[in-house]
Amino acid sequence: MPKKTKQLTLDEMVSSLRSSQFDVQQVAGVAGQYRVQKHGCAAVIARASDGNGVAFVTRPGFVLGGEIAHLLDRGFQKFLKTRRLEITATADHLRAIHRFSAELKEVVGSPSLYNESIGTTSDDYFYDRLKGRDKNPIPRSPTPWDRAGSH
Repeated sequence: MPKKTKQLTLDEMVSSLRSSQFDVQQVAGVAGQYRVQKHGCAAVIARASDGNGVAFVTRPGFVLGGEIAHLLDRGFQKFLKTRRLEITATADHLRAIHRFSAELKEVVGSPSLYNESIGTTSDDYFYDRLKGRDKNPIPRSPTPWDRAGSH
C-alpha cells in the first residue's frame, strides 16, 4: 500500500525551503507568492489552486540582471531570455537550473517527471525548420478527443 504523504502548509514549505539554504522572499505586492532562489537560479511559487502542494507561478530559471530568464530551445542551441536580455545558455547554466529544480521539487514535494530528471527542459521550443508551417494549415478530420469535447 503506498504511503500517503502529509501535505505541507505554505508556511511549512517556506520554512523547509529556508532550512535547506534556499533564499525565500515574499513577492512584493502579491499575497501568497514567494520568490525562491539558490545556485544562481530562481522560481516564483504559490499554493496550488486545489490547495494541495505548490504551483510554479514562474518556472525555475537562471537569474540574469535580477530577472528569472526563460529557457528557449531553438533546435541548434538553448538560450536564456529576459525582457531585456538574451544570451546563449552554457552547460553550467543548464546544470544550475537542473540542480535547482530537482532540489526545489524535493523540498516542496512536487513530482519529479522522468523527462525532467534526465535533463533540463525548456520553457519554449522554436525550431527554425518550423518557421511558417502554420500559414496554410492542412484541413483535417476531427480526432476522437476533439469529438469527445464537443458534447
